[in-house]
This record gives sequence, structure tokens and C-alpha cells, in this order.
Amino acid sequence: MKKILKLGIPKGSLEQATIELFKKAGFNIVASSRSYTPYCDDPEMSCRLIRAQEMPRYVEMGKLDAGLTGKDWIMECGAKVKEVEDLTYAKSGFTAVRWVLAVPINSPIRKVKDLNNKKIATEVVNVVNRFLKGKGVRADVEFSWGATEAKVPDLADAIVELTETGSSLAANNLRIVDTVLESTTRLIANPGSWKDAWKKKKIENLSILLKGALLAGEKVGLKMNVSRENLAMVLKILPAMKNPTVSSLTKGDWVALEVIVDEKQVREIIPALKRAGAEGIIEYPLNKVIP
Repeated sequence: MKKILKLGIPKGSLEQATIELFKKAGFNIVASSRSYTPYCDDPEMSCRLIRAQEMPRYVEMGKLDAGLTGKDWIMECGAKVKEVEDLTYAKSGFTAVRWVLAVPINSPIRKVKDLNNKKIATEVVNVVNRFLKGKGVRADVEFSWGATEAKVPDLADAIVELTETGSSLAANNLRIVDTVLESTTRLIANPGSWKDAWKKKKIENLSILLKGALLAGEKVGLKMNVSRENLAMVLKILPAMKNPTVSSLTKGDWVALEVIVDEKQVREIIPALKRAGAEGIIEYPLNKVIP
């Protein structure tokens, strides 16, 4: 009997970023707006679109062997799952997201202690209750079905909402009081599936490829030609992951140099390399970087 790994892809804000990450990892996933079972070109994987909020529960139950969801939703559900890999990506880029406590700009609430006997609206009720308990604060925390920013000040004194940049909160005239939780995307597995040798290896392979694709998203490759007399000066400029690859050219007094660098550094490095004597500089994207 052919073995299949049942994999959950988060539907919603993480959906497109996840599909793009899988593509860089070597998996072609095609989702339709009318279907919750996207096509995957790996015949050993069956994908299903599930909201990140529900993913931990379905993985825990064994309805899915593995899935991708936020650390926040694992904590909110209290799900007993195997956390295989921490994948730091979100809707807007390669960053963690924050659940923040926010109030209207003109609110008298300045610190967490000011929330005693106040009302807080949020999607992560359990996470917030644990946070408040740790601060010694008693408040009425109610579940919000969405549009949480609109709940204050008339329906709640404060909210706990998810943010990447804080721009949406600022646009709604809200002020951040404290960070309740930082969360990243996790590859999780059902404990029973993790004990199955074939499924464990399949999930581990997936983890290696996704992590490699994620690392590659922050880096680029550089190639260039350098005369031997300028080589030492060029090497001082390059912040290589390890040592750059240096190859001799047919022209004996020149070498070809190749290196992997952080993409955000390239705009400063390339002009410096040019001034140091590097020629024929080529920048190229990467799909995977496996440490």
C-alpha cells in the first residue's frame, strides 16, 4: 500500500507565503479559491488547507500527519504536538509576529497593572489569561471574532492583537502598552506520525528543505573576477558564510571568486568590491542554503 503524508497548509494570511516557501524548497503546490485540497507535485504528500488557528488540533488528533502553524496557536490550543522546526516567516517577510496589548491613544492605561478589573478583547483568550496571571492581574478577557481594533473604547478597555509592523494599530489610533507574545511559524507533527519511521523521515526531509529555502531568502550569491594583487583587499570586504571559493583562471594573475552574503549587505558591498578592483561582478538568487 502506497504511503501518503497528510500535510496541512495554513489558509489565510500565511497561505501565499507558505506556498512560495514550498516552491523554493522544490514543491509545487497549487491552491484554488474553490478547493481546500490543493494540488501538490509530490505523489507522497496530500495537502489540505486549514486555518492556522485550527491546525494544532487537527495535527494532535491525527487527522493530519504534519502542518504549519504559529507558535501562538499551539499555545492557545494547548495541543500536544511535536514541534519539528522553527520557521521564521510571516505574511510580510522573514520576521516574527507579536501579540500586543493595545489601548486608545488617550486611554489612562499605561501599564499592564492598570488593567485590573478591565475588559480585554482578543482571539487568544488562553494566551492572554496566562500572561495576566503571570503579572498578577485579574481582568475580563473575552473572545473577539474579528475587527478587534474596533472594540475599543466602547466594547472593551483594551485589545490584544497580532501585528508585524504596528502600522494597522497606529492607523486605528491605538497605542501599544506591552508585548504579550512573540510568535513564529512552526512545522509540527502528530506524535504518532513522528513514531512512524517512513513519516518521520518524510517530515525531516521537508524540514531540511523548508529551512534551507528560508535561509536562502535572506542571502544571494556573488561571483567576480579579481587580480591576485587585489585579492587580499577584496577578501577583507566580503562577510562570507565561511571562506569564499577562489578558483584560478587561465589568465594566471587573475582568480574567480564566489561567495554567499546577506542580501541586505549587497548594496554596500558591491560598490566597495568595485573600488577594490573586482570586475565582472554577478549577483544571483538562491533557492536553498543547507548549513
